[in-house]
Amino acid sequence: MDNAQKRQAIKQFIADWTGRGDEKQDAQNFWRQLLHKVFGIEDPEKAVSFEYRAKNYQTDTTVFIDGYIHDTKVLIEQKSYDVDLKKGSRQSDGSMLTPFQQARRYAGLLPHNMNPRWIVVCNFQEFHIYNMNQPNAEPEIVRLADFEKEYTRLQFLVDSGNENLKREMEISIKAGEIVGVLYDALYKQYKDPESEKSQKSLNALCVRLVFCLYAEDADVFGKHLMFHDYMERRGVGNARNALIDLFRVLDQKPEERDPYLDDDLAAFPYVNGGLFSDEDIEIPRITDEIFSLILRKASEDFDWSEISPTIFGAVFESTLNPETRRKGGMHYTSIENIHKVIDPLFLDELKQEFEEIKAEPVEKTRRTKLGKFHEKLSSLTFLDPAAGSGNFLTETYLSLRRLENEVIALEQGGQVMMGLAVNPIKVSISQFYGIEINDFAVTVAKTALWIAESQMMKETENIVHMPLDFLPLKTNATIIEGNALRIDWNDVVPKEKLNYIMGNPPFVGYSLQSKSQKDEIMSIYVDENGKSYKSAGKIDYVAGWYFKAAAFIYRTNIHVAFVSTNSITQGEQVAAVWKPLYERFGVHIDFAYRTFRWDSEASLKAHVLCIIVGFSTANTSAEKKLYDNGTIKVVKSINAFLVDSPDIFIESRKKPLADVPEMLKGSSPVDGGYLLLSDEEYNELIKREPLSKKYIRRFLGAREFIHNISRWCIWLENINPSELSNLHEIKKRISAVRDFRLSSTKEATRKYADYPMRFMEMRQPNSAYILIPRHSSESRRYIPFGFMSEDVICGDANNMLPNATLYHFGIINSNVHMAWVKAVCGRLEMRYRYSNDIVYNNFPWPTPTDAQKAKIEQTAQGILDARALYPDSSLADLYDELTMPPELRTAHQRNDRAVMEAYGMSVKDTTESSCVAQLMRMYQDLTKQNH
Repeated sequence: MDNAQKRQAIKQFIADWTGRGDEKQDAQNFWRQLLHKVFGIEDPEKAVSFEYRAKNYQTDTTVFIDGYIHDTKVLIEQKSYDVDLKKGSRQSDGSMLTPFQQARRYAGLLPHNMNPRWIVVCNFQEFHIYNMNQPNAEPEIVRLADFEKEYTRLQFLVDSGNENLKREMEISIKAGEIVGVLYDALYKQYKDPESEKSQKSLNALCVRLVFCLYAEDADVFGKHLMFHDYMERRGVGNARNALIDLFRVLDQKPEERDPYLDDDLAAFPYVNGGLFSDEDIEIPRITDEIFSLILRKASEDFDWSEISPTIFGAVFESTLNPETRRKGGMHYTSIENIHKVIDPLFLDELKQEFEEIKAEPVEKTRRTKLGKFHEKLSSLTFLDPAAGSGNFLTETYLSLRRLENEVIALEQGGQVMMGLAVNPIKVSISQFYGIEINDFAVTVAKTALWIAESQMMKETENIVHMPLDFLPLKTNATIIEGNALRIDWNDVVPKEKLNYIMGNPPFVGYSLQSKSQKDEIMSIYVDENGKSYKSAGKIDYVAGWYFKAAAFIYRTNIHVAFVSTNSITQGEQVAAVWKPLYERFGVHIDFAYRTFRWDSEASLKAHVLCIIVGFSTANTSAEKKLYDNGTIKVVKSINAFLVDSPDIFIESRKKPLADVPEMLKGSSPVDGGYLLLSDEEYNELIKREPLSKKYIRRFLGAREFIHNISRWCIWLENINPSELSNLHEIKKRISAVRDFRLSSTKEATRKYADYPMRFMEMRQPNSAYILIPRHSSESRRYIPFGFMSEDVICGDANNMLPNATLYHFGIINSNVHMAWVKAVCGRLEMRYRYSNDIVYNNFPWPTPTDAQKAKIEQTAQGILDARALYPDSSLADLYDELTMPPELRTAHQRNDRAVMEAYGMSVKDTTESSCVAQLMRMYQDLTKQNH
């Protein structure tokens, strides 16, 4: 289906269903038309199961799920066109459930392997999309009226992954495992395997062997199993010399070779490219085990021609990297994730341009445009300043060549091209540049690109039906060994020549950076006068690439896209990282992926939480695209928090913007644990020394507060010295506190050894307060806050709000406040990190009428009353989305409505993203007023 046909199908779909739709009569036709006509599913009946049966064994009843798409694990709950999808309706058991809550109940009846990845609630006029990786987030809403622009946000319905890609991945990982076994066997034969020369020799030997194994399977050498047969004839006794001779010959032009070479050696082609040029590498003795590994496991039993050079390059590099080998795993970046970077950066636009050319009805015009497009493909230049094993460069090259092969096929019109005078291939690996600090990774990256070039040449041969010479290698990618943060990128590739910068720079949090990494960031993040920004010492290492890229592309049309840890778009790092880029270089964000799991490992499967940011400095009115949990949203602007809101920077603030109570951090004991008591220690102390009970208070950290765990502390404020002299057990603990503080390396702690009876940081209020846990699970719809009496000691894992009222409690317990928290707070992994200086002090409070304020006080009390109905349940139990009592959920919903009305927000139409946008506009206005 071409673009014109798709546009027509979408218009027809909108026309057919606007203002109508009955859940009983029309649901199946609606979804069949959507999947078939709009998304091109040939047989929607096979893709989706309608009225899917699920058994409820507790009630011994059967329910019927409106629809379930098996490949993409989408559960559909369909309602009629006039049903409000946010309102609850009474169920057969008497409970009031919204359509989403009803769908979640059905989802719980499905077997584990059918747990939905998505739940879509629809009333023919709106699709409410719930990502079940974040089930408590507000739904993405796609309206039928906006479907022409918004339909791509439903692409997740049909995107199940590419089977060929999965096969390539499996083969490439298997290849990495073979290399690992071979590496280990060769390693044992070196006399000093840990020496630098032996390490480099071993790595180079493995690269050469892999090239030979690939070349014989991909017909690069001209004959299948050519390397295998050569080695087998030489035998294990002569295997070492056979490799030395072969590597020398592969680096010699035919006219420069010994005229008396054996025929089987002379038959090998000249490779070029420098892969075999170093004759000084050490090659150890080849044992029977190694010989068998090369000939049997690596050659006879494995076909190297089907590997993905993109994946294999990374797997190969990490397999032979001592650090990653010690950790027991191989690393690669999935092709799917690479395309999250390169598709919106340039590839989608190129494919769209090509589709428009193909649709051109006038043949002469089409051929002219096609020729110009072919030249354009060959002129584009790319830089990866954190190239690693070249996976971004390799996949970009493969993508360009696949597009070029489509162009070549269209240019020749299916005719056999006899006796080609000019090579039809114009896209070259010489269009690709990289910077990489590891010398071995540089070699692997170049080799991966050569393998990619060979594979794509085979595909071109199948189009033109003519053999094309791959060897000798005629082009080379420029991948420089060096530290990208210390060298001038203009020396690698002139900016006038460059079109795109992309990559996956290293992730190192600011607290984990080495001294040299800190120095690099401090030397890069400098103002116009060369002075380091105040916040430069508290930003992640990846930010160095952002600053260098922004400076490099200033006043050019170069576009950039980097993968990064999500921390640079959260909390205080947002202003520290991005404000200089906006103010100094006029950066703007063109597209972004909000936080997602980046599965970057094969064996280790470590989940890193990442974002992708595409940015430039060129003036552009092009639409911005925001990708979030599988949906795509076209927006006017994307700010540095990666939300559709104004470009604002929320910096640390000492006092609240509004006239509200100040938030304090809890008290910190710094005591070595001697002032704190478990239940058992508390009971034992009281048993031994009953008089001490007077000086023991309940102590709450965040965990104790949320999970209702008992903990106690010794609190000796204003104790009479004569009383203390009789508390011998407590005196022992005080003495231990003093010793602990005296042994500290910190001067401030040693000073407090003179006050061992006290917490080192004392902030306990003398009145009731609201306790705010600093860290809380992202799976909760609301962070649980609670009122505490002054007798309960608030630990420093919490913040606290003294002198707060029910009104303040209602506001900060609302969905409006939670939308702000999600947008601006820092994170620990994905857990909320609530701070007073970023989150609370910058929060824009409403200006309610007296009636609205009274209503919020009433609904806030309703939350407390609902909690009180379950005195034996912890806050963790009460705020678990699966076990949240209906009274508490209803109380929060009433409070949400009251708070939204105070902000002038429509309860029906406001989404979380529009709520955040309004709050950020309010913040912008408030900060202007305060200046």
